[in-house]
Amino acid sequence: MADFYQTGIVATFHRLGRTNLEKIESEISWYSAERPIALVLPSLFSELAGDALKGIIREIREIKYLKEIVVTLGPASEDEFRHAKQFFSVLPQKTRIIWNNGPRISAIYNAIQEAELPIGEQGKGRSAWMAYGYILSEQYIRCIALHDCDIVTYNRELLARLCYPVVNPSLDYDFCKGFYSRVTDRLHGRVTRLLVTPLIRSLQKILGYLPILVFFDSFRYPLAGEFSMDVDLARVNRIPGDWGLEIGVLAEVYRNTSARRVCQVDIAENYEHKHQELSAEDASKGLHKMCVDICKTLFRTLASEGVVFSDGFFKTLVATYVRTAQDMLKRYQDDAAVNGLFFDRHEESLSVETFTNGIKKAAEIINEDPLGVPLIASWDRVTSAVPDILNRIKEAVEEDNS
Repeated sequence: MADFYQTGIVATFHRLGRTNLEKIESEISWYSAERPIALVLPSLFSELAGDALKGIIREIREIKYLKEIVVTLGPASEDEFRHAKQFFSVLPQKTRIIWNNGPRISAIYNAIQEAELPIGEQGKGRSAWMAYGYILSEQYIRCIALHDCDIVTYNRELLARLCYPVVNPSLDYDFCKGFYSRVTDRLHGRVTRLLVTPLIRSLQKILGYLPILVFFDSFRYPLAGEFSMDVDLARVNRIPGDWGLEIGVLAEVYRNTSARRVCQVDIAENYEHKHQELSAEDASKGLHKMCVDICKTLFRTLASEGVVFSDGFFKTLVATYVRTAQDMLKRYQDDAAVNGLFFDRHEESLSVETFTNGIKKAAEIINEDPLGVPLIASWDRVTSAVPDILNRIKEAVEEDNS
């Protein structure tokens, strides 16, 4: 059982004992009659063969309050797309598969690019963005929930707790971020523990009070991929198409709604999914690439808030980060010891060294190109430039799924 301590400027909803799942699902069903919910599942074709997604499907089949499920599929051949349609056909809810590299959706992407609007690189960000476009085209969904397809420890309670703060009109939240513990015989979540949190706190030491940094630091697990939001945020948010997705989404939420309408909720007693390699020697893959992408997004977000960067600033930041991360590493080691967990001090220290190199790499990129690749355009902007685009998306998806 967690405590009930509130930190930062974002409301935190804890796990205070066992959830009455029947009661919370009954309430969500009542509210969803007025505020229909769609679940977005960004999925790679390879995940269809995994045990995690099969377990997720077994749980989702029992959920009555979902009005629609939108599976937005990564790169897939025509045969793979057909297999995906068959795989998800067991779901009793209305289910649509978005074939992102199929000819019809590819034509949609081309039409948006011809209007000189950025659509980002192929990946989870762009796939989720296209799912939002399809949901907006239907004009009846009011709440969107999203979670990954590799959650080994998934159960119905996770989704119910994630949706409840946004779908319940009495609570009045526009955006809800999930958080959870990631522990097996050791602590996981290295990028959050050893990069994001110490980096944000280092920036606070250097820059002083900056509201957006306070906002970021209020989240217990800022890199969690699970969230729910009011559909109007999906209309106006711009998002990155790389590993900076989660930080970029938080930055857009900060800009587009009030902090008092943002919350976070403990959605799982423990959370386990696939782990990325550190890739200490190669900044183009693994957690090393994730680090670079996250730092680029964070630095560009701060630049848009008026922060001026220089070589001297980044040198100070690296030195401050290293000290802060080492101090936090000691805390994690002691926390692991108190709980009888295994702690590999060398591996954790290597992570800090790798993330330090990633920060330096991101700083070089920012100094050379402060703007970088534009964020994926908001649907508000896209529909202004291409007025019939949502109808075209709806037609393309329906034809692919017929």
